Amino acid sequence: MLRSRLLLPLVFVSGMASLGIEFGASRLLAPYFGTSLYVWGVLIGLVLIYLSVGYVIGGRLADRRPDDALLYQITAWAGLWIGITPLVSYPILLASQQGFRELSVGLVAGTLLAVLLMFAVPVILLGCVSPFAIRLLLKDVETGGNTAGRVYALSTAGSILGTFLPVFWFIPTYGTRPTLEGFALVLVSISALGLWPRRRLYASFAAAVILAWILLPAGIKPPAVGQLLTEKESAYNYIQVVRAGTTTELILNEGLAIHSVYNSEDNLTHGYWDYLLVADAFRPAQSGALSPRSLAILGLAGGTTARQYRLAYGDSIDITGVEIDPEILSLGHQYFHLGDARAHEVVADARYWIATQAAQYDVVVLDAYRQPYIPFHLTTKEFFQQVRDHLNPGGVAAVNVGRTATDYRLVAAIASTMAAVYDNVYLVDDSSFDNTLVYGTTEPVSLDDIRHNLGLVSAPLARQAAENTLQQAQLFLSPYHGQVFTDDLAPVEQLIDEIIFGYVTGGG
Repeated sequence: MLRSRLLLPLVFVSGMASLGIEFGASRLLAPYFGTSLYVWGVLIGLVLIYLSVGYVIGGRLADRRPDDALLYQITAWAGLWIGITPLVSYPILLASQQGFRELSVGLVAGTLLAVLLMFAVPVILLGCVSPFAIRLLLKDVETGGNTAGRVYALSTAGSILGTFLPVFWFIPTYGTRPTLEGFALVLVSISALGLWPRRRLYASFAAAVILAWILLPAGIKPPAVGQLLTEKESAYNYIQVVRAGTTTELILNEGLAIHSVYNSEDNLTHGYWDYLLVADAFRPAQSGALSPRSLAILGLAGGTTARQYRLAYGDSIDITGVEIDPEILSLGHQYFHLGDARAHEVVADARYWIATQAAQYDVVVLDAYRQPYIPFHLTTKEFFQQVRDHLNPGGVAAVNVGRTATDYRLVAAIASTMAAVYDNVYLVDDSSFDNTLVYGTTEPVSLDDIRHNLGLVSAPLARQAAENTLQQAQLFLSPYHGQVFTDDLAPVEQLIDEIIFGYVTGGG
């Protein structure tokens, strides 16, 4: 009988769909709630709870009514629910974006909870499959262990495929929502085939999933401001390129920070990127014009910093830019004139690259903090020691750190950690953005040394940045000497959650 022969393939597809849902859910949430350790923890924990509930329900149902038709109906409904989730979740997630804009904690938390509960139904239904299949396949007690082993092995094999396919193929190639629709369609199709011809109704579920696919909005989410030029999902980020007036901006993930800018009418960015041009001034007093010979940028993004340095210092400086996401580099060439920087572009994780391939540099810029959540391994004493090891004598490490207008706890944490590695740590508050530039020196340097050197800057763009540093920005020696982050303990996400909570509740 066809229904019996399809039972083990159904187990395999159900295992594949259960992991596909988990990855799909994480990517649906990422543009709105991020991919922090806490988001993943909540998601994985809830999925395990849902599966546990499904195991219990499936076992009881199978004992009361060991009918394979009932199992196929369960998986058909699970597939239909997966198929309509991307369509239904879209307006809910847009409401969460509005909540962020209005700083409504209840609205944001409510929409997050609603989306997570939406995934409860299909995961619980899929959790029913393994115990139900074991009951149907069990012939006698003596072979019970072998039957259970086969079912769980096949389900796990499907889960492995459900892990690799979305990560390495479906999501980077087609996107999150088409990936979920694809898993839903496969699950509904095999379920409808198992019920055919007795339950033709369930064959219509496949048409419903396809219709939901067709009705999905063309975009993932609208930009907070400006005109959306393009958006895409990469293996690492949800990416938007937005135009506001004459300025093109690179927005990643939750959209809480601008990662690159290009203005067709003004080479100055009037943001923190300009202050990075004068990093070489953070050294003992010099006698001649400053002109760094080599620069490494960890977090190249669309290439704003690299382009600024090329415009300022011409061909006298060798520029290397490291970016983990090749899709961002491609968009950098397309929208941000990254090619003008004539930089050596490296696709790699910044920490791995600095530990294995980096040369020596006059300046190392770290601009890889993906606001609001940032990679913890780029905030530790061990990492900053590796950066210092690749600086020439007198070289400078410059780090861009986001903050709120009044909450400097993240700045304090980074500055305190860098103070454990560098001779002096200086801060420059950007007057236009909520950013602070943290500079670590490899030699003892005074404020008078820095002011003297800033007066010597004569390169185009850099001269204006030096004047802004002296006149508009706040330049001061770091007063922070608190907890030092290490590879073993770097609670940066906990700190950022506290900052966000304080901000949205009016405390920061």
